Amino acid sequence: MTRRRTRTFKWQRLLLLLFLAVLVVLFVRAEWIGRMIYPVYYTAEITRHAAANEVDPLLIAAIIRVESNFRADAVSPKGALGIMQVMPDTAEWILQKGAFGGLTVEDVSKSADAGIQLGTWYVRELNRQFGGSLPLTLAAYNAGPSRVRKWLDEGVWDGHLETIRNIPFGETRHYVQRVLYYYEKYREIYGDDLQKRT
Repeated sequence: MTRRRTRTFKWQRLLLLLFLAVLVVLFVRAEWIGRMIYPVYYTAEITRHAAANEVDPLLIAAIIRVESNFRADAVSPKGALGIMQVMPDTAEWILQKGAFGGLTVEDVSKSADAGIQLGTWYVRELNRQFGGSLPLTLAAYNAGPSRVRKWLDEGVWDGHLETIRNIPFGETRHYVQRVLYYYEKYREIYGDDLQKRT
């Protein structure tokens, strides 16, 4: 009887230690779990183009997560192309404005690198147009800069983070909220890891 109790006690102690070890791994190394839940792909391309355009790579990763979930060949029902879901006419405009060598609109729909290069340039350009305002930049990326300017001019939305609920398009409102959510998650989980690569 005593031997059986001793053996049972040893097993209970072993299971308790194992349980505590699992808890330590989960809470101390939570970033590992976070990276599994919120992965970032194409880090070399993102960091390279983010550095060239002086944009936070974690912001680009958040936009990609919302736009295509890192699918390089994604095509939306509205016709947006590639990993950063740039509309063909916008891609043509970007190609005319920037120095992209021999890139074509077709490249954007097939190559993650080309899509990230054009999309990141466009984020920088929108950021410039909207005076560095992240909510305005994101809204313009989704709804187009003309619409966002119209909302500002008509007083529909003031462009502030606290008033995102006033964005008149539900899709754009939801888009801005989602990108900001993922951007914050990536900053919590990856910290400076992606920035260090730039």
